[in-house]
Amino acid sequence: MQGIDFSLLRFTFFDVLDIVLVALLIYQVYSLVRGTIAANIVIGIAILYAINFAVNALHMRLLSTILGKFTDVGIILVIVIFQQEIRRFLLLVGKNASLQRNKAWWRYFFGKAEVEKDNYLRIKPIIDACKILKQTRTGALIVFAKYYDEQFYQNSCEVVDAKISKRLLESIFQKTSPLHDGAVIIAENKIKSASCILPLTDKDDLPAQFGLRHRAGIGVTEANEATAIIISEETGEISYAKQGRVKMNVSFAELEKMLNKDF
Repeated sequence: MQGIDFSLLRFTFFDVLDIVLVALLIYQVYSLVRGTIAANIVIGIAILYAINFAVNALHMRLLSTILGKFTDVGIILVIVIFQQEIRRFLLLVGKNASLQRNKAWWRYFFGKAEVEKDNYLRIKPIIDACKILKQTRTGALIVFAKYYDEQFYQNSCEVVDAKISKRLLESIFQKTSPLHDGAVIIAENKIKSASCILPLTDKDDLPAQFGLRHRAGIGVTEANEATAIIISEETGEISYAKQGRVKMNVSFAELEKMLNKDF
């Protein structure tokens, strides 16, 4: 009777390193597509491949041939569909964003009070500006981008790259300002650009009072990993858009809580 060969079960240091690196890569890809429209595309591609496997097993030749044309160009299809996500991944690697997040987690566990203080200082000028804009019924669209895609935003924006401040946000959205018509993009703890023209959502079931500003705020959160504050010019009502969904009539307490979580 032959003994069991355990040679295949031996792990070297490089085998463990290989597994860890693949796990980190999968996690980074997941963090890029999580909560975005790309996640639904991934599910759709997985379903397509599962159906193709099933029709091949059942010898359904016509449907198998049609689906096979899609699977044959799978790599090219993935590159075309996930062009923005691939750019973000390369940008993340280049800027070493994962290391910055690890530092943030370290500070969270070992310096929670300091983190809460930093968050408050970052959010306070935004909340204060929203209070004035609501009071004066000044229309505004403020977008918080997790990844600042220069090609996506700068093509239709005026570059600002300034520290976040209440007075700057107020002055940008004043009706006499040349930059008031469009969105302000906040990323990397800075006001990166203003007067941005954003893609509109294609949804047709939105409330009748939603104008271009609301549709742009929802649209940018569908196409990018971003959130948006929308202030109505007619009513002064504050809305908060995330992942293509919008919460209306947001109070300042709710707004601070959501920004503390997402920004």
